[in-house]
Amino acid sequence: MSLLKYESTLREPLVDGDKDYHQVSEDICRPIEVKPRKSWYVGLSIAVLLLLFGVYSIYRDVTYGIGQWNLNRTIGWGWDITNFVWWVGIGHAGTLISAILLLFRQGWRTGVNRAAEAMTIFAVMCAGQFPIWHMGRVWIAFFVMPYPNTRGPVWPNFNSPLLWDVFAISTYFTVSLLFWYSGLLPDLATLRDRAKTKFRKSFYGIASFGWSGSTKHWQRFEALALVLAGLSAPLVLSVHTIVSMDFATSVIPGWHTQIFPPYFVAGAIFSGFAMVQTLLVITRKVLGLEDYITIGHIEAMNKVIVMTGSIVGCAYLTELFIAWYSGNPYEYAAFYKYRIAGPYVWAYWTMMTCNVISPQLFWSAKLRRNIQFTFIMSVVVNIGMWFERFVIIVTSLYRDYLPSSWSTFYRPTIWEVGFFMGTIGLFFTCYFLFAKYFPVIAVAEIKAVLKTSGENYKRGMEKLEQESVDEFIHNNVSHEHGH
Repeated sequence: MSLLKYESTLREPLVDGDKDYHQVSEDICRPIEVKPRKSWYVGLSIAVLLLLFGVYSIYRDVTYGIGQWNLNRTIGWGWDITNFVWWVGIGHAGTLISAILLLFRQGWRTGVNRAAEAMTIFAVMCAGQFPIWHMGRVWIAFFVMPYPNTRGPVWPNFNSPLLWDVFAISTYFTVSLLFWYSGLLPDLATLRDRAKTKFRKSFYGIASFGWSGSTKHWQRFEALALVLAGLSAPLVLSVHTIVSMDFATSVIPGWHTQIFPPYFVAGAIFSGFAMVQTLLVITRKVLGLEDYITIGHIEAMNKVIVMTGSIVGCAYLTELFIAWYSGNPYEYAAFYKYRIAGPYVWAYWTMMTCNVISPQLFWSAKLRRNIQFTFIMSVVVNIGMWFERFVIIVTSLYRDYLPSSWSTFYRPTIWEVGFFMGTIGLFFTCYFLFAKYFPVIAVAEIKAVLKTSGENYKRGMEKLEQESVDEFIHNNVSHEHGH
């Protein structure tokens, strides 16, 4: 085996086809510079319609109060907090792919990290809507922030995990936004240099902050990427741990459990990777980027999904075991009478089917590499993870310690559903606009892996390796020195 080859021949190329640097720029920047396809307009139109529906639902919430929602004295948290936790979970995979895979030097992240980072930003924006509008009187939402005030003893309760949420999510959003934007700078400069109109040149020129591609810029860029990755990695674990403490620090049966932090983190990564798969399968098809988001990328992410899905399945079984083994009648009732049986039995078994049984199909390599099956499974997993949050919240609240306050069957109103659909519209509107005006794949990072993974460069390397030392010196070293 040659000593010059530093990538295993068994490993799939990270970029398919005979690409060179120029071709990479052309393939990834071209969708931004030409008129979008019809499918882009159709997708954006649907997303905007959903967003408008959500805006009208919020208008009714602000005008008439959260009496518009079907909450009652027992289920004070319904769809809104279910959706909040679901969106926060989806926001996790972006930083995981970008930061942790960068720190571990995983080359396959290059094809998927940009879209995943953008997904994080948009998902956290959607998540942040729910606690704010759930307050009802949204104009006093600033009360949750610690600020000097003259209103007397109005201070945030620092013992409340709901306040920890504010700090955790705002910190996570800020770091993720910086990470995403700083990674865009070299590519924005590429778009600036290729721009043919004055407006585009000015827009990308301002956005790229005067990036020149000098050695000093690259050194600072790489140092900043490592620093932000180092900050982001613990945030991935801390944010959903804190979200889980909203529940775990209470005394409600089904919530008061130590397993929630790792269980929530694994679930968040599980749902986040599934949403990334949904976006990437659509993106590679609509923008024609099959050579950069390869089957190898899809398979690698499916392996993460089957691993995290198995962890989530273990957590479900552990909960059932502890509820039985603890001998606590309230815990036992919460799981065995009101979850795996009772009025919400359909929600529990939907969750188990989607999250535990379905991902196990990915043990088959053939299914892991099937694009259509992957897309269906990514949607199934996200449905299952939504039901997980619904089961945790609603089935624990509707039968608390006081039988006199047991609620009737909870179902959301059209305005609760509308609000949720509006956030889906917001998410996809942002993503479609992002895909039109910014590169969804990191051009600079693709070029960085091209020398080790591109077919063109591999062939060149093989040819080089076959040369004798004298030929190598004559053809390369002497030529470079002008002899």
